[in-house]
Amino acid sequence: MKTFLAKKETVQPKWHLIDATGVPLGRLAVKAATLIRGRHKVTYTPTIDTGDFVVVINAEKVVVTGKKEVQNEYMFFSGFVGGESYRKLSEQRVRHPEFIIEHAVKGMLPKNRIAAHMLTKLRVFAGPKHTHEANQPQKISV
Repeated sequence: MKTFLAKKETVQPKWHLIDATGVPLGRLAVKAATLIRGRHKVTYTPTIDTGDFVVVINAEKVVVTGKKEVQNEYMFFSGFVGGESYRKLSEQRVRHPEFIIEHAVKGMLPKNRIAAHMLTKLRVFAGPKHTHEANQPQKISV
């Protein structure tokens, strides 16, 4: 029996909807990364992007355990000398809550060119409204 390898032309991505209300950040990121990579499909091929699209709503209501709310810091660098700045997770939740989930999912994808393309399949929204109703995403529980 030959090994099946998916081809780019045969992949038919689906749309999934995840509600982040009350869900731990790590569990949400693992589920989203698995769906984006296509690891849940029998046609999974590591060298081909066989994954699905993931829409995450209510990003501002994601939960972190322990002291991570005040201890986790995100580093930003402007490119100039002394241009480092740090922002705590609690500050980031107020300013740009979508970044928290995007950053967590990005860390769970492989570090290569395919991952950059896979990350475009993640759509995160701070509130309950999203712009992908026409794609009819299926609700997934985490």
